[in-house]
Amino acid sequence: EQGSKKVKCFMEQNAEYRQQMIEEYKAATEPLLKYLPWMEKNAGRTVSRNYQGNGLSKSSISFPVYDANLMSFVKEAAASPLMDRNYVYVYTRNRIRSHADEKRLIAGAELKDWEILGGILSKYVLEGRTKATLWGDAMQEDIFLLVLRKMREIIRYWDKAGR
Repeated sequence: EQGSKKVKCFMEQNAEYRQQMIEEYKAATEPLLKYLPWMEKNAGRTVSRNYQGNGLSKSSISFPVYDANLMSFVKEAAASPLMDRNYVYVYTRNRIRSHADEKRLIAGAELKDWEILGGILSKYVLEGRTKATLWGDAMQEDIFLLVLRKMREIIRYWDKAGR
């Protein structure tokens, strides 16, 4: 009798903690979900063009100019609590070396893997600041789209308030 009461108490505390986590994840993710329809519409597409404006000589370096929606998403994501400055460790720990590895881990992610989703998102958002092509890669490979969809799916599954 006493043992089952302890187990029940632990389960209730655990459920309470999990719900608290879901609320935090939901608050962090919801502002980014407004970009999903745009990402779905532009899935697999190139969302940048190379700037070759007036005054650029043949020896000048051209640079990508991104769609305004992508720039807004990146700016908002960068300021969100989802960013993990230690994303490199997520890649090392999970032996992520390719887009296929990323997509496999995203597809199989559960609540306990939230850190992996955040790490993958962080890599592209944060590293894209210095490697301009990464934001375009994330769009062409559907990384941003897949991460946001999976985050939404996990939140919907576990969110008791929404039921």
